Amino acid sequence: MSEDLKRISRTLSMTELFVDLTQPQLDLIAGIAEGLHYEAGHVVFEENTASDELYVIGKGEVEILVNPGFVSADENVESVVIATLRSGDVMGEMALVDQGLRSATARASKPETFLIRLPRPALMHLCEEHPQLGFVLMQNLAADLALKIRNTDLTLRQYQLQLMYSKNE
Repeated sequence: MSEDLKRISRTLSMTELFVDLTQPQLDLIAGIAEGLHYEAGHVVFEENTASDELYVIGKGEVEILVNPGFVSADENVESVVIATLRSGDVMGEMALVDQGLRSATARASKPETFLIRLPRPALMHLCEEHPQLGFVLMQNLAADLALKIRNTDLTLRQYQLQLMYSKNE
């Protein structure tokens, strides 16, 4: 196994999305992965573009940005950073589920950011060929998305409370 594949497999093993997978299963996933290197400021993908790839951050940081102009009358609003993801974090999970448009922009924010790209077709093929791997991966994916939905719900509730209190002042 090459050093790149070992690095990818090792990174996957430390990522929540791939927890409970065996080393041979991680090696299979590493075999379909592509390691990518980005410098700070490089846009990995843009909001409202087609998608079918999942990314794992191996090193560095990635900012997640949304354009509030989508829900604002002012079209000249700049994108806003809503999250910063670090080593072990995953982005693009929705692409594995619905192959829809990206809901945000991802931009490398640290020099020498290393990302692992997993294309949906190859990953789905692995899941079909190795049902146990597929079951664990999809179970982890569902848990990851549920956690993100719960966090988003909490954030919206906090925002609603702030709005209510600011109106009462």
